Amino acid sequence: MSNPSPTPERVVVRFAGDSGDGMQLAGSQFTRTTALAGNDLATLPDFPAEIRAPAGTRGGVSGFQIQFASKHIHTPGDEADALVAMNAAALVTNLTSIKKGGLVIVNSDKFGRIDLGKAELETNPLEDGSLSDFVAFQVPISSMTREAVEPFGLNRKHADRCKNFFALGIVYWLYGRSLETTEAWIQKKFQAPFLEANLAALRAGHAFAETAEMAEHQRIVGAADFETGEYRNITGNMGLALGLTAAATNSGRDVFYGTYPITPASDILHALARFKNYGVLTFQAEDEIAAVCAAIGASYAGAIGTTGTSGPGLALKAEAIGLAVMAELPLIVINVQRAGPSTGMPTKTEQADLLQTMFGRNGESPCAVISASRPNDTFEVAYEAARLAVKYMTPVVVLSDGYIANGAEPWSIPDVGSLPAIEFPPAPTDPEGFLPYQRDEATLARPWVVPGTPGFEHRIGGLEKEDLTGNVSYDPQNHEHMTIVREEKLKRLQSALPEVTPFGSDKGTLIVGWGSTYGAIRTVTERLLSEGHDVAHLHLRHIHPFAPNLGEVLGRYDKVLVPELNRGQLTMLLRHTFLVDAECVSKIQGQPFRTTELHERILSHMSSTEVR
Repeated sequence: MSNPSPTPERVVVRFAGDSGDGMQLAGSQFTRTTALAGNDLATLPDFPAEIRAPAGTRGGVSGFQIQFASKHIHTPGDEADALVAMNAAALVTNLTSIKKGGLVIVNSDKFGRIDLGKAELETNPLEDGSLSDFVAFQVPISSMTREAVEPFGLNRKHADRCKNFFALGIVYWLYGRSLETTEAWIQKKFQAPFLEANLAALRAGHAFAETAEMAEHQRIVGAADFETGEYRNITGNMGLALGLTAAATNSGRDVFYGTYPITPASDILHALARFKNYGVLTFQAEDEIAAVCAAIGASYAGAIGTTGTSGPGLALKAEAIGLAVMAELPLIVINVQRAGPSTGMPTKTEQADLLQTMFGRNGESPCAVISASRPNDTFEVAYEAARLAVKYMTPVVVLSDGYIANGAEPWSIPDVGSLPAIEFPPAPTDPEGFLPYQRDEATLARPWVVPGTPGFEHRIGGLEKEDLTGNVSYDPQNHEHMTIVREEKLKRLQSALPEVTPFGSDKGTLIVGWGSTYGAIRTVTERLLSEGHDVAHLHLRHIHPFAPNLGEVLGRYDKVLVPELNRGQLTMLLRHTFLVDAECVSKIQGQPFRTTELHERILSHMSSTEVR
């Protein structure tokens, strides 16, 4: 086997250990440092649902994977080039995801008899040949960390909490990363004696790697060639928060965010709570129903009402979303999807809420639905949701998922002043003859009148509205008319959407995706094109309504494949709407597609002549 280049184009590193081992912190610090080094990057945090899962067990393993590169990439990578395993369970659950010949650094202090029993191992993988296909370094990370922090008087429990920084120091040396960013973070985050202890552990790990005959395994990845601009590292949840904040700034209206904490959406609340001085109001309600109803009340009062949740919470919000449809108020509903049904797997990703989002309300209750595709796309999606909700006076659902929410990528910071204007429905100026459901001719949006405005008093609620007056009406013809008008409003919205253009070939096979499958599909499409296949990739942001030219685009291709992290929900919508023979490439394991598996499955579908 030839030695890998000391200056590779890309590297994939995975940190793995107990939930209490600080792997997410180590991964996030490595990500920040790597972003400042100028690499393109993508991350995949992967952790148990329990706050403190059973220590040392396979089910309790917390992992963080990052791919960083000197060229543009789309995914966190498939197989890792290097694994840091803090115990036996972390090693055995991750070995199959490491490249042959890859680097494995194990905390040899955590392979005792009890540790092996918790990991359900009959033999010690450090001794039974399990590591024969890898370059393995057995490092007593726990004991060396205790030795490094001994001068600071920490007890054994507190000393062991520093071992993630020791491991991080090793990885920083292996990939030529500076300690400065993490040192500054530690100095800001901790107080004595933990400040000094964590700094000592980080530096001790770095010094150990420098003297432990690891030099031939050091890899330096150069900076990527980004377009000129100012960049920051961003997660999907932070992007949504910043997009909503930009909407508040540019619209001159407060953004009200009412929510109930739920994984993996809770970080949106945490982020927005810091932006009070930018016209953002946050409210942690007692339950999901109260959260969405408060957001509707805020919209009625003239703010941009927003609520966020995950799939189970979206089900609880369904009736109130119907109220927003009936009252024709702007409402943004963010659904950060996770694996279900019921409580399901709260920290694992899935795309199985699409049909719930489309149809999970009583009556004819249409909402606009748009989807983020990657962390650096979420800012734009949140801002667009605010524009559409206000301009058309309608609820807009934003679909994200756990992979996008917790993953991180470089993001080019836009000039807020250059963002599209947020347009409001024409405001009535003369109380004489005011009709609350008198519509704008172009958008069919009704006026947005704040309660208490003299002369513009009007009724609102969930009962059917009489056309123009808004009075309660049980007239059959009026009900049908209003139902059709609410539907027509989204058709008007559709006419203003941009047309879609596939990436790749204009014939052969079209791979259609939505949401977090973007990175895997784009990577596979690029590979298939390089192999000489006629293939193209089309990723949908607008799902309801679809882009106005989508049907025409689908009709140009011989075969349409739809990779989804569900059992075929977008596939069903495409088949129904456009009568196209779309085929689903399904995965529903709580994990994103790997590019290698998706490549094989798409090739299999492309070679199949079976008529479905």
